[in-house]
Amino acid sequence: MADTTRGKPEIRLLVSTKKGLWTLTSDSDREHFAIEGPEFLGHIVNHAVPDPRDPRTILVAARTGHLGPTIFRSRDLGKTWQEASRPPAFPKVEDGDAKARAVSHTFALVPGHPSEPDLWYAGTSPEALFRSEDGGDTWSGVAGFNDSPWASAELPWASEEGVEPTPGTPDGDILHSVVIDPRDPTHLYVATSANAGGVFESRDRGESWTPLNRGCDANFAPDPEKMEVGFDPHCLQAHPLAPDQLWQQNHCGIYRIERPAERWERVGDNMPAEVGDIGFPISLHPRQPDTAWVFPMDGTDVWPRISPGGRPAVYRTRDAGRSWTRCDRGLPDGQAWFTVLRQAMALDANDPVGVYFGATCGEVWGSRDEGDSFRCLASHLPFVLAVETMTLPA
Repeated sequence: MADTTRGKPEIRLLVSTKKGLWTLTSDSDREHFAIEGPEFLGHIVNHAVPDPRDPRTILVAARTGHLGPTIFRSRDLGKTWQEASRPPAFPKVEDGDAKARAVSHTFALVPGHPSEPDLWYAGTSPEALFRSEDGGDTWSGVAGFNDSPWASAELPWASEEGVEPTPGTPDGDILHSVVIDPRDPTHLYVATSANAGGVFESRDRGESWTPLNRGCDANFAPDPEKMEVGFDPHCLQAHPLAPDQLWQQNHCGIYRIERPAERWERVGDNMPAEVGDIGFPISLHPRQPDTAWVFPMDGTDVWPRISPGGRPAVYRTRDAGRSWTRCDRGLPDGQAWFTVLRQAMALDANDPVGVYFGATCGEVWGSRDEGDSFRCLASHLPFVLAVETMTLPA
């Protein structure tokens, strides 16, 4: 890696794409970013994640042509990589068994609780939860979820007479979000986009799960109020300093809940009507629980996965969703037909906070003033799947 820090803390962006992994590096001023890469050229890198418990460790979930879906680990900031000896995989069953499943790809990687330094979680497609207790080398399925009624189930209304069920998600059913309560490593939330999708809560390290979906809309279903599952959250987050405050960007809006409440509130109703509250990512300010950023996309019937009207913008709330501010200074003011996927927006912890996103057109944008202005940090990359930040000391 190039030395751009000159004695200052270093900010790195890990940019996962459909054709490899790139790294953008700057000092804490965030004025100039150097780009390096690619690693894993030609392979689909679904998610590259630094370990906050060990600043030199990075895990990568990749779908490779010759190895299939697998996990790589680096303990030297990406200089060398080692493949997992046992990546996430379902137990083998007899040929023809109706329960047979195969992991298409690992979609999301999540470091475990700080008190468990070698623990990682992984969400896969089809929707399943895996755990590693040795730093990402070997992975085992969390049977309490993977063998539950919520995994690979039929749509809850599919058997109703006269109802035509909608198809699954375009990119396959996935478990995309894992949230660990910082006060209690046995308290988990996950979110899935799947037939029996939704948000689920466990208080026993994943042995049992309860749906947490009341109040969410599902405009593709006959009667969402009667459903426990069958919803489509796109991204789930809990604030690290106020972990009872959960946010989700859903297929049908932006929601917030403050536990122990059981019903979500659609705070996206406060977004401008001409923009709507449909999108993929949501990011939370590291120090201000009521501040969040989203990236809306066109939510009309055709679902083109583009910015509304070809005018991309980040929207920010500082009052828990009661109001939203459009943040588009520096972004294209027209004819920009991209969107941002659920893992492709990230923040740093500087003051003011840096806001970054990777677009489906292969651009990476950044703001060093909490979204007041943006500039393009990299262009002409492949389709961006995920962006994560890491800060290294001087």
